[in-house]
Amino acid sequence: MEIALPRVRLTQLPTPIEPMERLSGALEGPRIFIKRDDLTGLAGGGNKTRKLEFLAAEALSENCDSLVTVGAAQSNHCRQTAAAAARCGLRSILVLRGAPPVEPEGNILLDLLLGAELRFAFDRPREQVMAEVVEAERAAGRRPYAIPLGGSTGLGALGYVAAMQELAAQGGKGFDRVVFASSSGGTHAGMALGARLAGFPGEVLGISIDEELEPLREMVARIANDAAVLLAEPVRLSPEEIVATADYLGAGYGVMGAPEREAIALFARLEGILVDPVYTGRAAAGMIDLIRRGRIGKGERILFWHTGGVPALWAYREDLRGLMDADRR
Repeated sequence: MEIALPRVRLTQLPTPIEPMERLSGALEGPRIFIKRDDLTGLAGGGNKTRKLEFLAAEALSENCDSLVTVGAAQSNHCRQTAAAAARCGLRSILVLRGAPPVEPEGNILLDLLLGAELRFAFDRPREQVMAEVVEAERAAGRRPYAIPLGGSTGLGALGYVAAMQELAAQGGKGFDRVVFASSSGGTHAGMALGARLAGFPGEVLGISIDEELEPLREMVARIANDAAVLLAEPVRLSPEEIVATADYLGAGYGVMGAPEREAIALFARLEGILVDPVYTGRAAAGMIDLIRRGRIGKGERILFWHTGGVPALWAYREDLRGLMDADRR
């Protein structure tokens, strides 16, 4: 199925699939492979770049002059939005949660290098501040294009409908399940819809990063169905058809615990692959626990979909110090 909607090419595709032999051996579980969307190629890579190919294309088609979006302070989506804006010759305005840090680090540093204008929400709702920014831009005679949290709209989800087609072309229908981080719902929605349209027979399992299970499933189904409408496809997904777990929320969004530390260390020291504390680290920790508990069987072939986020590691130095201190003892 060809997606006949405007698209700006921002990614290096297809992203590779690699075996993780040493991690598979250490866990004494299934054969684990990894899909490297940390290598999508735009300012540090990540999953949001696939969504931005469609979102930025719509912005250009509407003659917009800026991309405005919202996220956490260490938002990978905001970094990639700033990079997409730079590539397309647009301004970028990022509304970030909380207050500015004493020193810019991690994704905030990269946002500034990419030329983004940063607006911090402090104790106000980010979406309210973003709406005010968009209104002020329009009042000044400019043409902003507003992108919701995570780029998670039906249009943005088309990036992962296309990604599931890419996976099928790489021979990926032989995987028993795909495991990945799920948060704002767009990546999950695109994968779920894309799996249905591409005839992928395995399980598409989202590890929730910050949402409780039922709200997540409802959000993912809604976004997937919005994407299906854009594609003029009759298929619809119900919340009950969305496969996810909210068993690994830990102490909350962006709070690193022992499971994330272990996952980061295992991926780095067994495979030379970096995963971030917020998204891929938490999803990897969930996958590891599911393997150890037998929820994922030893005879399976598993694809862990790396959705990027590595620049955030530099903002978690204190949380990661324990790993390095343990090495010195």
